[in-house]
Amino acid sequence: MPNLGERSFNCEKELTLAIIGGKWKMLILWHLGKEGTKRFGELKSLMPGITQRMLVHQLRELEAHEIIHREVYPVVPPKVEYSLTRHGDSLLPILDAMYDWGRNYVDEVLDGKNDFTIAEDHSG
Repeated sequence: MPNLGERSFNCEKELTLAIIGGKWKMLILWHLGKEGTKRFGELKSLMPGITQRMLVHQLRELEAHEIIHREVYPVVPPKVEYSLTRHGDSLLPILDAMYDWGRNYVDEVLDGKNDFTIAEDHSG
């Protein structure tokens, strides 16, 4: 049984969802994977609905799981950049598949229905 800290999981799928699941982590990974290294403020502006506190929390969790790398530069004011690690990079095909699935679902199931809209920028 996979174990992540104090939590145990029934299978690897549960472990994967525990690491990348939630509303914001996949969007963070998408932006870092598709657009490259970003500073905190850049990530925040790409996700207007996220609070500063939530972004900090999500970034810390992804860093703790070695999905992203946090680079701190010794300058004033402080400069911190985030990028994907090798493990984070390996998630990009999964995110691409989820994007494709969502596009197909919108086109085939939700097309023409008024109860769902999707932004046209395709950023995640």
